[in-house]
Amino acid sequence: MVRCASCGRAVEPRLTCSECAAPLGAELDLFAALDLPRKLVADTDALERIYHEAGRRVHPDRFANAAPAVRQASLKSTALLTRSYRTLRDPVSRGRYWLELLGEKLGENNKQVPPEMAELVFEVQEQIAGLRDHHEDAGTEIAFAIKDRRAELQILMDRAHEELQHNFERWDGGGGERVMLIKELKVTLSKIAYLRTLIRDVDRALQDPAATY
Repeated sequence: MVRCASCGRAVEPRLTCSECAAPLGAELDLFAALDLPRKLVADTDALERIYHEAGRRVHPDRFANAAPAVRQASLKSTALLTRSYRTLRDPVSRGRYWLELLGEKLGENNKQVPPEMAELVFEVQEQIAGLRDHHEDAGTEIAFAIKDRRAELQILMDRAHEELQHNFERWDGGGGERVMLIKELKVTLSKIAYLRTLIRDVDRALQDPAATY
């Protein structure tokens, strides 16, 4: 229970007080901040609507003349709401946050290239280096080859996001063993992270072949 700074009642922790609707400034997980169940599959249109509706209820402008404690609660609730929306609207950050809720970390494993992607990473880096060395000739075979590779990387990225969505569906439906689902989620998130880096590097190389990174 938390005590509302506006009406003084002890209420369940939520974004706003169940008695007087004032912001509580309570510590909540990001799903609870948006009054959502802990589900990984998200309707982003509904999420945006909930965010804007909740934002209007706790916005500091509504409490500009309220007591200092209420104004502080408004600022805290608004910040939490914004963080919740920005995290949960993106599947990748949503997956990372899910691991955080489970007490799992991606960071340490994410420093190493996933084994199944090692050859791809090496090939892309070689192509970028080759394009850089021959940047004066924009029509070289290397330039065309790396453009084809960019399209290939996007296909792989799309597939990785499909894998992520499938993992989410299995979490929500209870269709998998927890340890295996965690492992799959980490592998997929790591794969997406490296694909993002490769796509970024390829785009930069195509835009300015002479640049170094």
